[in-house]
Amino acid sequence: MNIIEKINFLLQEKSISKKEFARRMRKLEPRLLASGDIPSEQTIYRYLNGSRELKVELIPCIAEVLGVNEQELFSFDIEYSSGYNYKQSKEIREILELLQYLPNGGIAKLKEQLLNYKKLYDEGLKV
Repeated sequence: MNIIEKINFLLQEKSISKKEFARRMRKLEPRLLASGDIPSEQTIYRYLNGSRELKVELIPCIAEVLGVNEQELFSFDIEYSSGYNYKQSKEIREILELLQYLPNGGIAKLKEQLLNYKKLYDEGLKV
């Protein structure tokens, strides 16, 4: 997965249309280094379909519009053998954000239960 695929994946995950994404991007008024111009809506569409090279100076605005940190745009997680992409799953990301509220005892129990599920999975059993 490349960065454009990741951006499009996040757009789909967050139910943001390309038109809405372009509108939000332009509202932030990002400036291109070479020209000092704000990219047009058409140019933003070209970035999203891969027909134009994405400019690095746009990364902070893209991350802001998508509600992620910049590093997340560059993390390309692998799919597990089941074909389900756990790392990019919306539900998993929501759970990860909520884990900070789990007390220490709960963390230990959750880890233990997940290890049990992993063991069953490794043994080829359906959970």
